[in-house]
Amino acid sequence: MPSPYSLPLHTLRLAGKCALPLALWFSAGELVRFVLMYGATEIAYGDFRQLRLVGTMALLTFVVMAAMTVTTGMLHSLRGALWEMRARAGEGVVGESFFRTLDRVAPAFAVLYLAWGFQVEDARDIYQLDLFHHFYDMTEAAFFGEESHVGRGLTDLDWRVSLGAMVVTFVLKMLFAKLVAKGKGKFYGFLAAFSEFAFVFYGLNATVAVADLRSEWVEQRNVVANTEHFWTEAQKSLPLWDSVAGAFGDVWPLFIDAVATPLTWLTVAMLVFGAYSDQTRTLVKGTRLERGVDRLESSHDLTQRSFDQVTGGFRDRWLPLANSLRMVFRSGAPLFGMMCLCDVSISVGSEYAERALVKLIGVGEEWVWIFQGPPVSFIRGMISMALSMALLAATYDIAATRARLSGEPLEDV
Repeated sequence: MPSPYSLPLHTLRLAGKCALPLALWFSAGELVRFVLMYGATEIAYGDFRQLRLVGTMALLTFVVMAAMTVTTGMLHSLRGALWEMRARAGEGVVGESFFRTLDRVAPAFAVLYLAWGFQVEDARDIYQLDLFHHFYDMTEAAFFGEESHVGRGLTDLDWRVSLGAMVVTFVLKMLFAKLVAKGKGKFYGFLAAFSEFAFVFYGLNATVAVADLRSEWVEQRNVVANTEHFWTEAQKSLPLWDSVAGAFGDVWPLFIDAVATPLTWLTVAMLVFGAYSDQTRTLVKGTRLERGVDRLESSHDLTQRSFDQVTGGFRDRWLPLANSLRMVFRSGAPLFGMMCLCDVSISVGSEYAERALVKLIGVGEEWVWIFQGPPVSFIRGMISMALSMALLAATYDIAATRARLSGEPLEDV
């Protein structure tokens, strides 16, 4: 029976055994990511600007899909070193190929990625590269008082074009989702994820334009204005409101980084390794809340659709994480605590290690680090990413092994 406190050693064992494929996957992903981002900063300028901006948004979609492929590849490369996978092989279970795993993981990965807003970091990286790559064009336009499009490749898409692309990708999303549900063909899951990302990205400008018009109309209504004034006055009169709200605002981002984010990626790892559920019934099975699920499923279709509409965003974000937490807790709370502690240690330790390496090399001239900085960041990112993926695999492996040895193996859902 492996101990939850052996998680750091098991993580290092997995990372050491699979160091080469992890490094190759990460390197290939960084290369593809840079090529796509560089292409996004180039294609946005020239004639037929709106058509070019459609291509820029498509490249952003490919950047996210590349991140999904690399994450799945790194986790898949760890399968052969897991105790649970060897136990399954001993029972005659045939291992999945990478493309089969990718096709199965893709739709759920898209929901989780969008639910937690990880695509914002990808868009921010493209924006920063655009500013850096076209810095002189931007400063020259500012010097001569001319209009500049630098840094606006993801925001200048006309809302009518955005709406049209949104409709097309929505049709594709629904089509591929039905094909995935029927289990037909190959790569439909991957195409469904691509359509999901493209639908959100292409529809962003149209959604923002409509939301701005709606918010401007709503803010002019007397009821809304009076409500906002009443709420402002109530906040001033409530005792300790500022201190409580400030403390919550300080703690919540730390909770997201230290607890929610590791659980999100653990959910992706469980998808890759084959033990995962996002069903409400699985979470509340054996509790009094299961009766509520029975009543909801036996209710009128309109009631079920209304409930899904109201709680959809909350369930997409938190239900998979709650199921992952439930599966980890089946092996004891210390395993979950160790996972969060190790994840924070990897993140903080890698930052301090990069800072120490920079001091060891020497600062010198500041402009030199334009060339020296990327290799150092690449090494830190590769080691940090490899350890993080190994940590997820080790957490799942210990949980699955403990469940198997206790007579309740984690079954595929």
